Amino acid sequence: MQGAPVLVLLHGVGGNERNLLALVDALDPRFAVVSVRGPLQIGPDGFAFFNVRFTPEPVPNPDEAEASRVALITLLPRLVREHGFNPAQVFLLGFSQGAIIGASVTLSRPELVAGLVMLSRRILPEARPNFASTKQLQQTNVFVAHGVHDAKLGIHHGRASQVLLTDLGVPFTYREYEMAHEITGPELVDVNTWLVDLLASPVLLEVPVEL
Repeated sequence: MQGAPVLVLLHGVGGNERNLLALVDALDPRFAVVSVRGPLQIGPDGFAFFNVRFTPEPVPNPDEAEASRVALITLLPRLVREHGFNPAQVFLLGFSQGAIIGASVTLSRPELVAGLVMLSRRILPEARPNFASTKQLQQTNVFVAHGVHDAKLGIHHGRASQVLLTDLGVPFTYREYEMAHEITGPELVDVNTWLVDLLASPVLLEVPVEL
């Protein structure tokens, strides 16, 4: 798929690279899709990008989260180089922990990511020292979605992300849905509309990739 836009899927804790593939049918077919499996095995068929303690709010393992951030930053240019994807149209779509690590990547290296879809997640305060400048963060776009009945990551996390992205100067769209910790049809319709709008707009990124 030479020159195609690419959508990188990032699953939640305890999931695997197959979990989000069912979403692809609801999204624009122009995307090449790459589904990433977290590096840490936490069950027979369950993986994570970092371990979490609940006390009751989730407390991430910062070293594991940082290792996954760095690994994804290394992976994205390699995907572009090896498969010929459009380096200016690299998009991330993450659910729960996958969206958390996607945010850490996008906000620290916005030149690598044209757009980020964050579904039912938070932004790790531990990652903030790595965030790029306000000027750099204006290069990317973020879609934030959260369920008002989410019992795993409460709606306050979604609203806190809205405040933080505003403070960072990141262009973003924020949506709340009548749902729990899940992905629903109406949410995917909005996600696809947002992605299609971005594909229709020229995206100019300075991408440090040797092709």
